[in-house]
Amino acid sequence: MTKVIVHATARELGEAVAASLLPGFADAARNGKSYLLGCPGGRSPKPVYEALGRRLAARPIDLSRLVIVMMDEYLVERGGKLEACHPGSHFSCRGFAARDIAGELDACLPAAWRIRPENVWLPDPANPAAYDKQIAAAGGIDHFLLASGASDGHVAFNPPGSPRDSRTRVIALAQETRRDNMATFPDFRSIDDVPHHGVSVGIETIAGQSRAATMLLLGESKREAFARVTAAGDYQPDWPATVVAACRNATVVADKAAAGAAP
Repeated sequence: MTKVIVHATARELGEAVAASLLPGFADAARNGKSYLLGCPGGRSPKPVYEALGRRLAARPIDLSRLVIVMMDEYLVERGGKLEACHPGSHFSCRGFAARDIAGELDACLPAAWRIRPENVWLPDPANPAAYDKQIAAAGGIDHFLLASGASDGHVAFNPPGSPRDSRTRVIALAQETRRDNMATFPDFRSIDDVPHHGVSVGIETIAGQSRAATMLLLGESKREAFARVTAAGDYQPDWPATVVAACRNATVVADKAAAGAAP
């Protein structure tokens, strides 16, 4: 049964999830081991990344062995083939990782303790299958943070109908996913500016390669997502974010706005 926790605010949620992650970071540092953190981009995980930054400023931890395993990246067409978008693009997941994850966590750490650039991983659209092998070779993902699309339940770029055994691959983005991402990246002027393809971890990548997973749900727009993922007993292809129900040591955390709870 998936554990469900509701917090009053997004900030409280961020602090609680950050507090649950930091002991694992510290243990990995003490034992000279890598710690793989699966990370989404976008709005939902930002309170967690910001809380991690605040807590690390107050009590620093050596993050030089922390590995940020990004879920996906947007693809654009160049010379007749699909390639990762430029890291400087406002919607780049690599850019998000540098600014909003490593940037937050590293801000108050000494240089030797910061996340190493080579420890920020993204799938390669030219060889997507290599990503699952890379994760497996490193021992799997210690903790996977997850987020759900508001309108169609996509997780990473996996659209409704994604098979349970799907792995990292190039995906044609669903129209609803592209619409959701206009809110995630407000610099998109219209849906015509949103890329049509991405490279993304699959459902099996998430469920099969993680030792723990936390689904983050924030705001009124995620009420349907909250209802779907908390009711699911297993993965349901029509709402891919229900993958959390297929994960080991799974938790759904939400604010009251997403849970529909009275303030």
